[in-house]
Amino acid sequence: MTQTDIPTWCLNFQLALMAALDAAWKSIEASTDPAVLRQARDKAKAIGDLAAMARKVALITPRDRAKPAGPTLTDVAAAGLAATQGVANVSAMLMDSLGPAAPVAAQAEPARRALDKLKGGRRGRL
Repeated sequence: MTQTDIPTWCLNFQLALMAALDAAWKSIEASTDPAVLRQARDKAKAIGDLAAMARKVALITPRDRAKPAGPTLTDVAAAGLAATQGVANVSAMLMDSLGPAAPVAAQAEPARRALDKLKGGRRGRL
C-alpha cells in the first residue's frame, strides 16, 4: 500500500469526483430517456455523498501547528523585575506587620503559663 498524505489524496479524489460528475451531467444533457436520467441522477447523488465524506476526512486530519514564539528578552526582563518588586513588597509588609517587639521577659511569662495549663497544673504530665 502506498502512503500518501491526506491533502494530496483529497485533491486527487476531488478531481476524480468532478470528472465523474461532469460525465453524469453530459449524459443527462445528451439523453431524454427517463431511465438514463434517473441513473445519471443517482450517480450524481452518490458522487455528492462521496465528496461529503472526503471533506469530513480532510477536516479530521491534524494540521501543522506553528510553534509559539518564545519569550523575548524584554518579556524575561519585565518578569524578573516584577518578581523582584513583589518580593520587596512582601518584605516591607512583613516588617510593618511585626511592629515593635515586646521585651523578652514579657513574652516569657504568658508562654510559661500556657505550658503549665497544658501540663495540667504542676503534675508534670503532658
